[in-house]
Amino acid sequence: MPNHDITSPLITSDHLILTVDPLPAADTTSAAPLSGTAGGNPFTFLGCDESEALTVPVPMTIDPFKNNTPNIEGVYEWLKMLLCLPIAILRLVLFGLCLAVGYIATRLALEGWKDKENPMPKWRSRLMWVTRICARWILFSFGYQWIKRKGRPAPREVAPIIVSNHVSYIEPIFYFYELFPTIVASESHDALPFVGTIIRAMQVIYVDRFSPSSRKHAVKEIKRRASCNRFPRVLLFPEGTTTNGRNLISFQLGAFIPGYPIQPVIVRYPHVHFDQSWGNVSLGKLMFRMFTQFHNFFEVEYLPVISPLHDKETAVHFRERACRAIASAMNVVQTGHTYGDIMLYMKAQEAKQENPSSFMVEMARVESLFHIRSLEAVEFLDKFLAMNPDPSGRVQYHNFLKVLRLKACPLSEKMFAFIDVEKCGSITFRQFLYGSAYVMKHRGFHQACEEAFAECSSAVKGYIVEQELQDFMQHAIPSWNENEVHELFMLFDDDNDGRITKDDFHSCLKKNPLLIAFLTPHLQHKECDGNNGVIEIV
Repeated sequence: MPNHDITSPLITSDHLILTVDPLPAADTTSAAPLSGTAGGNPFTFLGCDESEALTVPVPMTIDPFKNNTPNIEGVYEWLKMLLCLPIAILRLVLFGLCLAVGYIATRLALEGWKDKENPMPKWRSRLMWVTRICARWILFSFGYQWIKRKGRPAPREVAPIIVSNHVSYIEPIFYFYELFPTIVASESHDALPFVGTIIRAMQVIYVDRFSPSSRKHAVKEIKRRASCNRFPRVLLFPEGTTTNGRNLISFQLGAFIPGYPIQPVIVRYPHVHFDQSWGNVSLGKLMFRMFTQFHNFFEVEYLPVISPLHDKETAVHFRERACRAIASAMNVVQTGHTYGDIMLYMKAQEAKQENPSSFMVEMARVESLFHIRSLEAVEFLDKFLAMNPDPSGRVQYHNFLKVLRLKACPLSEKMFAFIDVEKCGSITFRQFLYGSAYVMKHRGFHQACEEAFAECSSAVKGYIVEQELQDFMQHAIPSWNENEVHELFMLFDDDNDGRITKDDFHSCLKKNPLLIAFLTPHLQHKECDGNNGVIEIV
């Protein structure tokens, strides 16, 4: 027997492998993770606490974009439509005639005008009165024979900026006739036949809602024109899109950053049988419904001017005061929806989902929490839709794994359970988005990506080949086979050139941030992989 004193090491090797009897293997094809193995936070390596749970707010039951009468229903509506068909034809002719006359007058007013940076000369503005009168007759053709007004517009010197809720294409026509303001509009409006020319005569401020530089330039232009009384008022629809008028959605900051007094204006469309909001109704169908009504009701209310409290009041606080004033006057609540929710709705509708509105997430709240842009949210929805949601809009565990090119293992179960905040074995898009954003926007995410790439790749080549990824993954999680690692490699190798560059790696993890849990240092995963019966101690 060897003679060891008390200072001799009990284990002389620096590498020990213990083989233990594993528990019975779980069924890796199960539809949902096993509840006993799925607790805790799988992203503690980012600096999260093990007990930190994902918080996902309960979705609102309100859909601020839904039109209540998208179809012609009821005997009364069908009879009214048939009776109004001859009138509709006359209205259509009147609409076309007024549009043509207004277009010609606008072209004459714009002819030879080169200096678009300064206010329109007075004689050109007077000629635009022809177009403005045509705009009123266009409203008449749509069934707005009279318009109820409450309050009066404040002088331009008192309130150079007007903000209004946005329900239909009717109120821009009304404001053009009533106020002839400068408007802030999407660049896409410039290409509209006839309308684009008329908008240019209003010295429109174009903005690309997805470009930070374009938005910054638009704010500068709003401030410049609001500061000069020779320019007309500046009109903004701070919601950025149309709603059904029964709610307010999140306001953009553009009207409030310049710090000038604003006059809120609210529009209402009282109705019984025909909801005039644009919502999810096509333009042609909405116009036809308007043409076939005896009369359409439209109300405009000018609210008291709201001025900044002091020079140090933030644009956010100024916006909140304006929102409260408008919501109170309308007797509605404000939601966290934005135009980004419309994009999500349209994407889900294109995918033939039964309830596209369930994919809206109140993007204003998501943006404030995680600084996620609308386009990024749409990309996450693309990924989620690839997981084949069921009719209720929920994704099962096996489809989640299939799209992310993962296999069923304790770490996968832990990750899925972390997102499944309801613990019902399936996840919604809201949960998937919040979980992905939680990881991607964590302060340790970028550093974790750098370390993962450095560990997978060769320092000389600066890219990852498939064999290197196999060595890394099979050493980290030995139960993964070559075919499974190949599927994961193909997800990262987006350009199919047989290698994963640093840009490929970061781009894939930005689109699939949850995968970072599988690419952390090896010992992170040893404890998560309990199917091989081997514990390796280095």
